[in-house]
Amino acid sequence: MIEFDGVGHRYGERVVLSGVDLRIPERRVAFVGSNGSGKSTLARTINGLIVPTAGRVLVDGLDPARDGRAVRRRVGFVFSNPDSQIVMPTAGEDVAFSLRRSGMSRRERTERSNEILAEYGLGGFADHPAHLLSDGQKQLLALCSMLVLDPAVLVCDEPTTLLDLRNKRRFVELLHTLEQQIVMVTHDLDLLTGFDRVIVLDAGHVVADDSPGPALRRYRELAG
Repeated sequence: MIEFDGVGHRYGERVVLSGVDLRIPERRVAFVGSNGSGKSTLARTINGLIVPTAGRVLVDGLDPARDGRAVRRRVGFVFSNPDSQIVMPTAGEDVAFSLRRSGMSRRERTERSNEILAEYGLGGFADHPAHLLSDGQKQLLALCSMLVLDPAVLVCDEPTTLLDLRNKRRFVELLHTLEQQIVMVTHDLDLLTGFDRVIVLDAGHVVADDSPGPALRRYRELAG
């Protein structure tokens, strides 16, 4: 369960979120809205990347502002640009780096990294230079580096921005196969088929909260 209780946030004098109250138990939830609506800021409060200036966020009863380490063990985060979170020279090393505090031996980390790369379509790429992967492969690598930690929640902040249409569809299809609760920030409305809930933000406020059909109609009205 993800809870937002009166969440607000400002950057200096600019208010980007105001009075957000939500309870999110569903498995597949999307935040949509125009640029500057506050959707990415709201998503980043879930694992403490941003600490709200008003209200609080809870993940299974844990506050990211006070229990950051415990929350980050439960919440994985995938950014729009995978280069911002790929930190090691090869794909295998990058996934293994996520396990550095796991207590596993180096050999165990390597074996687990190879297993998860193979599971999600990057088998045989463990020794491949990470920066030479395609955009789609890089996004899969970023996903693997989170999934290897077995989080309960996966937050994806516009993860298909750099992908072509085929890879966008493949990535979202893959998300649907995961056991994790997924919270996705996106502009790609056509990819939200099968989501349980869509939350529309505008100027820092929740203006629609429904199943995809009604919520996206409201969003298109606002954008029209």
